[in-house]
Amino acid sequence: MAIPQVVILGRPNVGKSSLFNWLSGKRLAIVDDVAGVTRDRMSFPLEYEDRHFEIIDTGGIGINDIDDLSEEIEEQIALALDFADLVLFVVDTRSGVSPLDQEVARRLRAVKKPIVVVANKTDDSGFDALADEFFELGIGKEIIKVSTLQNRNQYLLLDAIVENLPEPEEEALPTEPTMKIAIVGRRNVGKSTFTNALAETERMIVSAVAGTTRDSVDVRFIVDGKPIIAIDTPGFRKRKSVKTDIEFYSTHRANRSIRRADVVLMFFDAQEEISKVDKQLCNYINENHKPCIFVVNKWDLLKDKTPTQGWSDYIHDTFPTMSHAPILFITAQDGKNVKKLINHAQMLFKQALLRVSTGVLNRVLGYALKINPPPIFRGRRPKIYYATQVASQPPTIVLFTNYPDAFSPSYRRFLIGFFRDQLDFGEIPIRLFFEKRGHDDTRDDVAEAVKKQK
Repeated sequence: MAIPQVVILGRPNVGKSSLFNWLSGKRLAIVDDVAGVTRDRMSFPLEYEDRHFEIIDTGGIGINDIDDLSEEIEEQIALALDFADLVLFVVDTRSGVSPLDQEVARRLRAVKKPIVVVANKTDDSGFDALADEFFELGIGKEIIKVSTLQNRNQYLLLDAIVENLPEPEEEALPTEPTMKIAIVGRRNVGKSTFTNALAETERMIVSAVAGTTRDSVDVRFIVDGKPIIAIDTPGFRKRKSVKTDIEFYSTHRANRSIRRADVVLMFFDAQEEISKVDKQLCNYINENHKPCIFVVNKWDLLKDKTPTQGWSDYIHDTFPTMSHAPILFITAQDGKNVKKLINHAQMLFKQALLRVSTGVLNRVLGYALKINPPPIFRGRRPKIYYATQVASQPPTIVLFTNYPDAFSPSYRRFLIGFFRDQLDFGEIPIRLFFEKRGHDDTRDDVAEAVKKQK
């Protein structure tokens, strides 16, 4: 039940970032006449006509990056497109159809996703005929003519977005979902040995399903009657060490496995120090908001020399933003603690699927605000009116407030930590968004919101 993703795509300089800022109502993305300013994906949650969705800004397709990051930008675009539920294909009415627009259209024709063509810079009705030229691209059923500069037809575009979103999923899943675990880490940390240990665990049915040369291998098995997929990955290497196509695709597969997974098992060798490669992997896990278990393997070689607390402190000190992630010590070679690790992964999977009622969430929020009210900002204390969970995997919570910019990163961390302590999200990432609410006269504070729900 992930929140739908609406991805903004197009060639450079058509106004994608301006459109992103316009829809979000915030100056989040940098807007500049120089092509290639946007590189990484940027996201923002929106609610319109009782539908929650997330808009994603991307770099320009076909950009020749000044810092030779064109491949990385294209990878980010491809990643956004993989997860898109709807694509906004942005074009420039004033410039007309360009060869690069035609190339983008050619690529989008192969994508089995709903597409809405957005003709930006259509400042008034006098430009509408120019925008109609984009019908020749053969993409989409209609062209939404907008102008971010003149604030034209925003609601028309929002209506088109909601109309093309997938139908909301049913609250009750018809069958128990299958957990996917990604086994990641640098070379020689024991990932393959662990995968073999899974096959030898009691009461497991195993079948190896090989994908294409650019995909990982899925190992399917059953534990206590529950189906699980283990995604085995190649060893991760430093980016500067990736010199061949095979190594490039190995790195790509490892990243893709993390994105596919419900839970990630991040492997370390108990005899080795945490490396730069480990930090890169953990950063990627954290950026993708994946539940993670730190797995210290080959512990039989070190258990009589080093206490587990020493390694635990070492991991927590190295990855302070992932302090919620549990740490387990195993010996994959003889299957020590392997079953315990799988059971713990199932616990994290259940946490990520959990949805908390608005009433419970707001009662917890009320306690947090009572214990630690938001700091004064520009002479006034900002208000949080109420909270709601809009998605799971990961749990995504939106707080409605009168001033979203008033909440510092440290206060946001406090709220996430409080939610994690008080709710059943103790060991998984939580996404927290602040959204402006204009109806101050109807909801004075969280207590009033909670009172209305009782």
